[in-house]
Amino acid sequence: MTNNRSNLFAGRMGNLPDNFFAGFISKIGKMQAAGHDIIRLDVGSPDLPPSPHIIEALYRSASIPGHHGYQPYAGTAALRQAWAAMYQRVFGVELDSDHEILPLLGSKEGIFNLIMALVDPGDIVLVPDPSYMTYTRGTIFAGGEPYYLPLLAEKDYLPDLDSVPEQVAQRARMLWLNYPNNPTAATATLEFFSRAVDFARDYGILLCHDAAYTQITYNGYQAPSLLQVPGAKADVIEFNTLSKSHNMAGWRVGAALGNPAVLRALYKLKTNVDSSHFLPVMEAATTAMTGDQGWLVERNDIYRQRRDLVVRTLSTLGLTPTNANASLYVWCNIPAGGSALEFANRLLDEAYISVTPGTVFGTQGEGHVRFSLTSPLERIERAMERLKDWMKR
Repeated sequence: MTNNRSNLFAGRMGNLPDNFFAGFISKIGKMQAAGHDIIRLDVGSPDLPPSPHIIEALYRSASIPGHHGYQPYAGTAALRQAWAAMYQRVFGVELDSDHEILPLLGSKEGIFNLIMALVDPGDIVLVPDPSYMTYTRGTIFAGGEPYYLPLLAEKDYLPDLDSVPEQVAQRARMLWLNYPNNPTAATATLEFFSRAVDFARDYGILLCHDAAYTQITYNGYQAPSLLQVPGAKADVIEFNTLSKSHNMAGWRVGAALGNPAVLRALYKLKTNVDSSHFLPVMEAATTAMTGDQGWLVERNDIYRQRRDLVVRTLSTLGLTPTNANASLYVWCNIPAGGSALEFANRLLDEAYISVTPGTVFGTQGEGHVRFSLTSPLERIERAMERLKDWMKR
């Protein structure tokens, strides 16, 4: 039997853009192979390891012969209880570990899969612009229609929900929020979250919050959880992850928390897609959330020092970087003339510094780049010196 179809890929693949970082990292790799010293300020992957007691828990568990088989699709009870304990300790939020928590292989897959589970072709999804690209990519892959909500500096990078046209709100299936924000580093108050919950309830929209950066904070600031809004659990889903909070990006440990019916839909999809975590990873993640948390204070101060250096340098160059008290990023305008992509490529080609162009996160990101704080201080110092020399040319 002969297959005459000329296109190897399914039609929906044509609507899915290439991942910017896949190509960008490939370019960086080639430059490094050619002998160039590239200082990486692009991807938000923590350069510091987890605390030694977390790694020790992984080692101990992996040394047990019976710990290498398949595990329950919903993770271990201990892992779910650890998520509940962390939410109680950090946010004062009580969660039912059996019905309101679903472990994920990192929050990215949960975000994408939740969209696939809930969005039909033609459904509208309200997406901030700029924002983490998976909100848009998942929507497009599901056949949905992204409706973009501009995040503007004059509005503190919060979406203006009152500006959403009535006919759009009536058709909307989901609304995405992300605070502390990637890429802008903006923060949101509980008052804003409460207004967003009311908006979503009024239109029957599922409110989804990506809370990946809530435990990377400085100067005494504490980022709230959307689940702190009274009664919110009935209407929202919050995504969290140990990737940023506990320096465990490669471990792929996240969770979806909130509305049980929505979690059941996500669980149904996941049982057809993946086969849960490696047990030693789950046991180490349990240790991460329930064991000593004091090391996070010192870790956050390291990020603060890096942030201060980047903000100080960019300000002396006449730019206007964000100086928020959370996240792994500094969001900054570029000099007038040229695009964000051109600026980032020139900075890489001529100064050997990699940053992320703002347009990776949406059209509203034009004129900006994102600096990641995930390189050692001495490397960031060298990058800032290179940047000053390069901009004086």
